[in-house]
Amino acid sequence: MTPDLLHPFLHLWGLPATARVTLINVSENHTFRVQAPGRDLVLRLHRASHRSDAQIASELAWLDALHDVKPLRCARPLRAENGAALQHIMTPQGPRQLVAFEWIEGAEPSVGPGLRRWFPELGALTARLHQHAHHWARPADFTRDRWDIAAILGPEPAWGRWQDAPGLTRTGIDTLDALSAHLTERLTAYGTAPARFGLVHADLRLANLLTDARGLNVIDFDDCGFSWWIYDFAAAVSFIEEDPALPDLAQAWVAGYRGIADLPDADVAMLPDMVMLRRLLLTAWLGTRADSDTAGQFGGSAYTEGTVRLATRYLAQGAVGAWDRPWP
Repeated sequence: MTPDLLHPFLHLWGLPATARVTLINVSENHTFRVQAPGRDLVLRLHRASHRSDAQIASELAWLDALHDVKPLRCARPLRAENGAALQHIMTPQGPRQLVAFEWIEGAEPSVGPGLRRWFPELGALTARLHQHAHHWARPADFTRDRWDIAAILGPEPAWGRWQDAPGLTRTGIDTLDALSAHLTERLTAYGTAPARFGLVHADLRLANLLTDARGLNVIDFDDCGFSWWIYDFAAAVSFIEEDPALPDLAQAWVAGYRGIADLPDADVAMLPDMVMLRRLLLTAWLGTRADSDTAGQFGGSAYTEGTVRLATRYLAQGAVGAWDRPWP
């Protein structure tokens, strides 16, 4: 999908056809920045058959509801001139869904020694999202995916099978099969009671956080759905799961979260399990989205090998052994 494809549809938001359109990300969808005099916004062109209209409308409904929740700052959806937030367009590749969001200036938090400084705020931000989701009266037609055992580890997983990951050896399959069985047992016992499971962002990784002088902004709710509340921490450390500083990030996140909402010790004890669950999900996803920018950055056999390496230590020695230091 090239930027030129969108020029005929800019008028839907009152933008001139001469506006500058730049492709900024390819993942599940194509994301573009549109710049015109006095206007700056984001257009998200959905992958064909990726989301139903009802699912997209549900995501946008939550974002609209979050707009007045202070001090949360989330990318706000922008309605087109016809009053609808979700637009349907025809492209050379067929019909597609198109949504606009406000442009938010900021920079992604950098991996390194300074990353920990953001995690207390991220924990607090996540707690506020969860508080809102827990009490919000969702529209009657609200519908989003579940990110649970069946969706991630079941026979027909939502993002592909980890067994099809690039570079996976026979030994690796055996290791990840043991990990899958272990996580299934742990998560089944943990359960999905409302105190532990609800509507979450589900993709609070660094690429979906923007920092500025006021703190953190959250973007890209495209994966939001129903999962364990603490799954949002696992999403936050996507692609840096082998970093030995992970327990320190968890400690900072938990402290920030507990400054806003209750987080029982039993939930905190499951954080390493959630990290391993998310790692399996991403291992599978990278094998099915080789054309994405994320796969170009993290994909290939190296990530699969890292998953097996981490799983081997985790199964043998638990969380302390996997990261060489205690978790909170």
